[in-house]
Amino acid sequence: MKTFIKLIIATQLLLVGFLCSAQIPETQHSQGISYITGGVGEEEATAILAEAKQWPLMLELSQIENGRGIWIFGANIKVMSNSRQRIFEAQAQGPFMLINLMPGEYMIEATYQDVALKRGVAIKADSPQKISIFWK
Repeated sequence: MKTFIKLIIATQLLLVGFLCSAQIPETQHSQGISYITGGVGEEEATAILAEAKQWPLMLELSQIENGRGIWIFGANIKVMSNSRQRIFEAQAQGPFMLINLMPGEYMIEATYQDVALKRGVAIKADSPQKISIFWK
């Protein structure tokens, strides 16, 4: 009987752990560059933030509304190389995007509600970068 109760408790703990663990969105590719986008919901946002340490670039996308930053989704993200060639383009499916860029200098162009914002970034090996982009 005690073994049966222990088995039920162990099964319930495993089930709760499985249900509580956040899933990182699927890795996608644009022009040969891998990326993850998402962060809708607290669990997914937490999972992406934890994963960001393993990626060269993390973008955080938000809009200033009533003096506060509100996370957004649907921004179009383009990455241009130093020679101004577009090497990456994808739509953000949440407030975060992790992009696996090689070391080098890039221009990020993010467009949301027809407003384009640009940010330069220098990616260095083993030095993850975070860029926060805010629309007003």
